[in-house]
Amino acid sequence: MTNLVLHDYFRSSASFRVRIALNLKGLDYDRVEVSLIAGEQRSDAFLEQNAQGFVPMLVVDGEPIIQSMAIIDWLDRAYPEPRLIPEDAMPRAVALARAQVIASDIHPLNNLRVLKYLKRDLGLNEQTKDRWYRHWIVEGFDALEAMAGEGRFLGGDTPGIADCCLIPQMYNARRFDTPLDDYPRLVAIDAACMEHDAFKKAHPDAVKPA
Repeated sequence: MTNLVLHDYFRSSASFRVRIALNLKGLDYDRVEVSLIAGEQRSDAFLEQNAQGFVPMLVVDGEPIIQSMAIIDWLDRAYPEPRLIPEDAMPRAVALARAQVIASDIHPLNNLRVLKYLKRDLGLNEQTKDRWYRHWIVEGFDALEAMAGEGRFLGGDTPGIADCCLIPQMYNARRFDTPLDDYPRLVAIDAACMEHDAFKKAHPDAVKPA
């Protein structure tokens, strides 16, 4: 049996994506909490396995895989059902485009290390930093609302990679008081996903340290 160990941080949206994917696949895995606030991701032991010093990291029988999208792609190839990334070329491109609006365009501008740099190195105050955060969510959500299909989920009739990316971003949007009135499809998809045990069990509130 394959041994899966996920090194993550409960509030990391990239880690949240991977927890959803693992749960959708119905896989058993062990979690190792890596506190980004305490800087545990910069420890020598962690950097030996992950030179970037980021979470998530999935260790598969001792072999580390980093980057959330690479991990989800590996999961889809190693455990094909239920499929999260379509096999056919055009549906695959559509699913990945929706996912990348979040994973490539919103999230990199809003992750913890960027927010720390804005505040610590550039001297932005909390209010301005939060405006920065909301701005990039709104830009991405404006596009994603228009890109959403007719299915119950962003991925169609069943959850897919785009939903794995969307739900953590919706969580972040609410944390930073981003207005969501202009995104009825995204709000409805978020509600549909959160009825699913795979999403509930991956939520930061369900895995946060005691």
